[in-house]
Amino acid sequence: MRIAIDAMGGDNAPGLIVKGVLEAAHEWPDTELVLVGDTAVIEQLMGGNKPANISLCHADEVIGPDEEPVKAVRRKKGASMVVAGQLVREKRADAMLSAGNTGALMTTGLLVVGRLDGIERPALAPMLPTMDDVGMLALDLGANMDAKPEHLLQYAIMGSIYRSKVHGMDKPRIGLLNVGTEARKGNELTKAAYDLLEQAPIHFIGNVEARDVLSRSCDVLICDGFAGNIMLKAMEGTAGTLFGFIKDAFGESLLTKLAAAIMLPKLRKLKNKMDYKEYGSAPLLGLNGLVMKCHGSSDEVAVKSAIRQARIAIQGKLTESIAAEISGK
Repeated sequence: MRIAIDAMGGDNAPGLIVKGVLEAAHEWPDTELVLVGDTAVIEQLMGGNKPANISLCHADEVIGPDEEPVKAVRRKKGASMVVAGQLVREKRADAMLSAGNTGALMTTGLLVVGRLDGIERPALAPMLPTMDDVGMLALDLGANMDAKPEHLLQYAIMGSIYRSKVHGMDKPRIGLLNVGTEARKGNELTKAAYDLLEQAPIHFIGNVEARDVLSRSCDVLICDGFAGNIMLKAMEGTAGTLFGFIKDAFGESLLTKLAAAIMLPKLRKLKNKMDYKEYGSAPLLGLNGLVMKCHGSSDEVAVKSAIRQARIAIQGKLTESIAAEISGK
């Protein structure tokens, strides 16, 4: 298998991106990893230590975090993200991943890689942390701000297949994000989507409230990108604030510092449970090729984790399975 990595996208690019790819290359020598970006810079970072399963593909442009996505993708044909997408479109790579501009990656997916037949809108599907360490797949969390009931239906089908193929779940539970658990709760979108999900070939368990997400009340959470992104940002902000409060409290006196030393292993475990690096990346489901979005602040740990997820998805024929289910073949 061959995976293309946008070496120039993200807050820590290209240094930690290249470092993560080097670690992954040693871990999985059967996988060819293609670093896409400024080859002179990448070679300097590797310092002559290039494993046989790493190849380079030159790209002389970069799409910045604040650039308008559609304009950037259309004007910068030589951008590292766009070139990586071209490798997937031309079947010269089985997957691509990037920690760069989310909107630009979504646009690259749509304009360069292309949608699967029958898919109206691809969805961003990251893993959310849960207290049992299993995690919850959620989609859409930001790729599309507006959605129709039919879009949520497709999200549910794709999410169910992803959990089955990548995470080995036999019968993943599908929940619909809502303001209450009763069937007729919510706005017009969720009410109409509820009816469609009840008839779908999935294990739909009904509405799920945001307060129950961390307890893994379902395995796949379905929502429109607007509500999903608000929920995600609220969770990230709450976790950051909470750990800040804990740090300040334990630093108040000698006694609290001693208590912190005792609690340190438990606190580290809790922090790791809430750490995006442990999940690596989020797939853009519904594209005619595997495209993975890494967190903008991804380090070498997150990059390696993303490559691991891509390997599993390729081996499980994720894209092919979604295509077959949507087409009814």
